[in-house]
Amino acid sequence: MKKYIKSVAVLTAICAVVAVLMSFTDVLTSPVIEKNDQAAANEALVIVMPDGQGFEKIDITNYSLPSTVKSVYKESSGGYVFELETVGYSTGMKLMCGIDANGNVTGATCLSSGETLGYEKTYGASFVGKNGDSVDSVDTVSGATKTTQGYKNAIKDALNAVVILNGGSVDIRNEEEILADNLDAALPEGNGEFEELFIVEDLEGIDAVYQAKNGAGSVYVVGESFVGLDANGSIVSEADDAVKAKIADAYQIMLSSNLTEIDISGLELHSNVLKVSKTDSGNYVFELRAAGFGIYGDEWYNPSGEYIYISLAATKDGKIISVRTTEQHETDGIGSACEEKSFYNQFVGKDETNYKEIDAISGATYTTNGYKNAVGRALESIKILEGAN
Repeated sequence: MKKYIKSVAVLTAICAVVAVLMSFTDVLTSPVIEKNDQAAANEALVIVMPDGQGFEKIDITNYSLPSTVKSVYKESSGGYVFELETVGYSTGMKLMCGIDANGNVTGATCLSSGETLGYEKTYGASFVGKNGDSVDSVDTVSGATKTTQGYKNAIKDALNAVVILNGGSVDIRNEEEILADNLDAALPEGNGEFEELFIVEDLEGIDAVYQAKNGAGSVYVVGESFVGLDANGSIVSEADDAVKAKIADAYQIMLSSNLTEIDISGLELHSNVLKVSKTDSGNYVFELRAAGFGIYGDEWYNPSGEYIYISLAATKDGKIISVRTTEQHETDGIGSACEEKSFYNQFVGKDETNYKEIDAISGATYTTNGYKNAVGRALESIKILEGAN
């Protein structure tokens, strides 16, 4: 017993000593790391603004700048250099960008990152000479979409920051923030918590419907108009009479919509089709699986062995009402774009004659083709289902 107690005491003492040494090491190395980071930043000042004559770090605490902007240097002729931190494939991608007095990018470079493919090391050259009006013309890189999109967004933030620093006004909200603000303004009782509904009825003129998670009501989107309805379906925000009438009709259709699952066991539907339901109005709702990169893969990246899962609603005439990716395991930053609304919403309104006419996901041929094939199987199934009735 005494030996056991002695051993525990020894181990405890060793752990305590190691902890102290590690703490001491951190105290010694942290200033060195900070100094090295600052040296890299000072060197980058000249790289991103070669003609700069002098730089002075300015206090930005009184400005509402984009969150990616970490520090700013004012150049003697009126330009600015920005230290930025953004998210690409991983967090912590640190950049530096120079913008001259005319609002043109003079250079951009990556100070440090945890990206895997290294595209951030040379991507900055693409922005030289660009300004707020032309920066969107810089393409993201196929196969490194997250890295280059994060980089691009940070450069756009720097360009917006110049406007703010010079006394101008610019909306620095991202798309998610703008949507959240519009929903909250239309239905404040929703307390900022909404979820987009999967629409199974053909609601003419309605772009989207969001439901408050607390049951306070819903918000209907018609073009740029966000119109709130309370829990009883009464319109509670401003809208013109034509929009109100359109929303009132859509609300009644949604209210009376019911789904009934169809027994497809005796039908020769493709294996992509997992489940089919039908609305009282005659529309079909499919649960699909698509064989994308996760199933086929290639010699460069290991496939996940998982399908892409999709919900799709269409009329009995084969017009697609809505599509949504419910689950995916495609390559992160490449094929994973199939879960983005900007991709799957391309199918809305299409039919068997044109559903393939969409913009493919850059660098994700397997994902795109697998997705289109699954959508096509659903449209084929409608004919079989209609013929069976």
